[in-house]
Amino acid sequence: TVGHEAAYGMPWKTLMRMMTEKYCPQNEIRKLEMELWDMKVKCTDLESYTQRYQELDLLKLEMELWELKVKGTDLASYTQRFQELALLYGRMFSEEFDKIDKYVGGLPDMIHGSVVASKPKTMQEAIEIATELMDKKIRTFAERETASKRKFENTSRTTRNQQQQQQHSNKRQNTSRVYTAAFGGKKQYGGSKPLCAKCNYHHDGPCAPKCHNCNRIGHS
Repeated sequence: TVGHEAAYGMPWKTLMRMMTEKYCPQNEIRKLEMELWDMKVKCTDLESYTQRYQELDLLKLEMELWELKVKGTDLASYTQRFQELALLYGRMFSEEFDKIDKYVGGLPDMIHGSVVASKPKTMQEAIEIATELMDKKIRTFAERETASKRKFENTSRTTRNQQQQQQHSNKRQNTSRVYTAAFGGKKQYGGSKPLCAKCNYHHDGPCAPKCHNCNRIGHS
């Protein structure tokens, strides 16, 4: 048993877990669900059947309220369902503060602490604060995703440009090699004759006469 002071000093999620374990253990919840599923009218006692069915159905909804939490970032659905169930089970909340506490307790960690720190005084205020914070989180997620996508696209574009530039560079180099091989200077001399400084050919003795008509060496 936890005293009032200790209970008030606990985080809501801790207190809720303790109360769930004590008053709504999973095995009991399953028993109620199975009983509700397997219920049949005994003989002609429709009144008792109807009464028990309604009791079990209400208990099931009450447990749903007790364990209700935000799924992902869908705060709107959580808020709507919470208000529907709270309207049916107003007796669960003796004070407005209790209802606020339960609502805030079902919020995800990403906004829970900020809502608690804001100390909302009414349910409407708690809903507005939670909605504003969740909207900011969703916008932040979207901006980060967009920035990440843009960065990836820029990186991919840069890589493609670099690859294209490299391909063009390689193509120019290959073209240059082909041109040099086809139209380059004289073949490298492999003999033993000295290089003539006058005609730039390898030979012994004086240079051979050069024809001024055909510009070839060997005749005049």
